[in-house]
Amino acid sequence: MLQKTTGQLEAEISEAITRFEREYMGRGPQETRTQLLEDCVLVRLRGVLTPAETQLVHMDNRLEGRRLVKRMRTELLENARPLLDTMISHITGRGVVSMHTDISTVTGERIILFTLDKPHA
Repeated sequence: MLQKTTGQLEAEISEAITRFEREYMGRGPQETRTQLLEDCVLVRLRGVLTPAETQLVHMDNRLEGRRLVKRMRTELLENARPLLDTMISHITGRGVVSMHTDISTVTGERIILFTLDKPHA
C-alpha cells in the first residue's frame, strides 16, 4: 500500500474536520486549512460563527456575548473529543495526546491543535 503524502493527509483531515463542523456543530466553515508539523496537527477554520453567535458577539454587552460563544464552542468540542481523536488517529495513524482550541469572536476563525504521540513520518 502506498503511503499518503503530507498534502494528502492534510487534505483528508481538512475534509473530515469540515464534515464534523457541518454535522456536529450545525454549520461548516467557509475555509479549512490543515498543516502537519512534526507531532502536531494544526487546523485553521475560517467563517465558523453562526448568525446567532454573531448577534451575541455584537449585543450591547459584547464581552459577555464573546464569553458565551467561546465557552459554548469549547464545551461542544470537548464533548466531541473522543470522536475527533478517533478521526485524527485514523487518518494519521498516530495516537492523539492532547487537543487545544480557541475561537476568535472578532474574525470568526477557529484554531484546533492536536498533539500526536509521535511525529508524522
